[in-house]
Amino acid sequence: MESLSDRERDVMQLLALGYSNPEIGKKLFISVRTVDTHRSHIMRKLQLATRAELVLFALANGLIGPT
Repeated sequence: MESLSDRERDVMQLLALGYSNPEIGKKLFISVRTVDTHRSHIMRKLQLATRAELVLFALANGLIGPT
């Protein structure tokens, strides 16, 4: 598994918290296309197929806490 960049970690955390790509773009001052590119890289690097898998990964690795 490749390591994630700091920005990819930021995007992953917001994705896992349920933010949409446009919301993430506004929060991080990046374009929606850039958010989508980061999401694609995250999914490939972590070998995840769905957003649900990303949320489970984030929970399991302490990137987000249980609600």
